[in-house]
Formats: sequence, C-alpha cells, structure tokens
Amino acid sequence: MSDAICLGELLIDFVPTVTGTDLASAPAFQKAAGGAPGNVAVGLQQLGIDTAFVGKVGDDPFGHFLIKSLFDKGVDTSSVLLSADARTGLAFVSLKADGDRDFLFYRHPSADMLLCADEVNEEAIKSTKLVHFGSITLINDPARSATLHAVEIAKEAGCLISYDPNLRLPLWPSEAAATEGLLLGLSKANIVKISEDEVEFLTGIKDLDEARKALWHEDLQLMVVTRGSSGCYYFTAEHQGEVESFKVKAVDTTGAGDGFMAGLLQGLLKNPDTVNKPELLKKLCQFANAVGAITTTERGGIPALPDLETVAHFININS
Repeated sequence: MSDAICLGELLIDFVPTVTGTDLASAPAFQKAAGGAPGNVAVGLQQLGIDTAFVGKVGDDPFGHFLIKSLFDKGVDTSSVLLSADARTGLAFVSLKADGDRDFLFYRHPSADMLLCADEVNEEAIKSTKLVHFGSITLINDPARSATLHAVEIAKEAGCLISYDPNLRLPLWPSEAAATEGLLLGLSKANIVKISEDEVEFLTGIKDLDEARKALWHEDLQLMVVTRGSSGCYYFTAEHQGEVESFKVKAVDTTGAGDGFMAGLLQGLLKNPDTVNKPELLKKLCQFANAVGAITTTERGGIPALPDLETVAHFININS
C-alpha cells in the first residue's frame, strides 16, 4: 500500500544542452523523464513517502524508459499501463538565459490522453492517504473522465486531494476551456499549489489576498501561491503568510514547482496538523522552497529532484 498516489501524464522532456537558446537554434537535446505528476511522484519518493503512479504510456522505448525511471527511484509503477494505440508524449523544452522555459508538445494524441475510467486502479486509490493530480489530464476525454473518476473514489475513501493547475495554455482548445478545466480541478482539491500567473489567469486579480477569496471553497485546507525565486505565500482558512525562497543559479526550472509540491506534501503526510499551526506551516514552506530551488540547479525534472539529506544540507548551509 502506498501513502500517496500521483495520477496523470508521464512524458519525455527534451531539454537543450545549452541555456539561452530557442528550440530552432539548439544544437542538441538531453532526454529526461518528466510530466508534472510523475515529477511529484519521484519527488515524494525521494523525500521518504511511499508513492505509486497511475497513468498510461506508449508501448514504445520511451514508455518503457519512463516506467523504469520511476521504478528505479522506488515509485510503485504497477498501475502504469502500456498503450498500443498511441505513443508516449514528448515535450521539447527551450531554456532561456534566466532558466525559464518554452514548451513544444507532441501529443496527437499521446498515450496519457487515452487513460479510461475503467482502467483506473480503484483498490490502490481506496487504500492510499493522498491523491495528487494536475490539469493536463482534464483537457480531453477519456483522460478527463478517468481523472475525475479517480478523484471521486479518493474523496469517498477519505483521501486528501492535492492539485496543481499547471497551466499549459497551448494544449487547451481555448482560454475559456482552460479556465473551466483549471477551476474544475481546483474545486475538487483540499491542497492547491498555484503560481502567481495562474492566479491572475483564473481571477484577473493581482492582489493575492483578494484572488484567494475568489478561488477559495469550503473543502480547501491550504492554498500555496508560488512566486519563483521570490518564494511563496500560503493561505488557510485561519491564517496566511509569506516565505522567502533561496538564491541559486538556475540552470533549468523544469520540475521546480513539482519539487516544491513534493516538499509540501511530504510534510503534510508526515504531520497533517501542520495546516493548523502557522510556525510549522511556515517551516514546511521553507523546506518546499528549498526542494524547488535545488531542482533548478540541474537539467531535467526527475533527475534533479533531491532526497531528504540533500535538502537538509542545503537548508543548513543557506540559513
């Protein structure tokens, strides 16, 4: 039995071997296992949480590479299915000089989009403590129905539901569809990690406290707004606060938000009462900031995710 399940897309990130170039000018690309929920799964496992993954990849060399990448990190991959009908999704990721990214996706469709509701491992979900998902599998059916089905099973079983809106606007048919999809996922969640840009996209409000009121619902326990190198804000029903991040030389921001998410969730799983204790929550957000910062110092998402010892050492020398 796993303490956490991450559900959604697994894909291959192709990252330029040099920083500060567009995709057309990149001389070569480095292959890395990726996909936001996959990154979170590995991040959680690295931080001491027994984690499983639910999803679908192509029955092709890239799909087998992804399964092995998660398995080698200790993630339970028994609920990852192989598709003969579509190939594994690819994402080419351009690294700008500041480490930020542009994406070009190949998924027409990709295997992750074809996960069906009746293929979801219901018993695994019923036996876990937390289910984490993102918005990408909410774009099209059948993956949309499969995701919502899994979340409803988890809610009925009393699981904690975690969500990352993870806006990738070019993948959606329209801005209106993206808004509807992202808000749908948010409405199901107890824990939400959302970026400043995503907050403004969904609400049109720059003031974070006012935007939080627009997005809040009664099942939410915690909303954390990430601000890149500036750190994060956290909001609960009773309190809020700001936590500064750590200064690092960013090589590749791929997976940084997912590392942050993993850092946050591991603490909530180990001590669920953290949400109700401002000092503990502030310390947990500092830990999550550290995970995210460390992840930016290497290329790729999964390869850069740190373990507990690395995070503890990083905080110790940077505090």
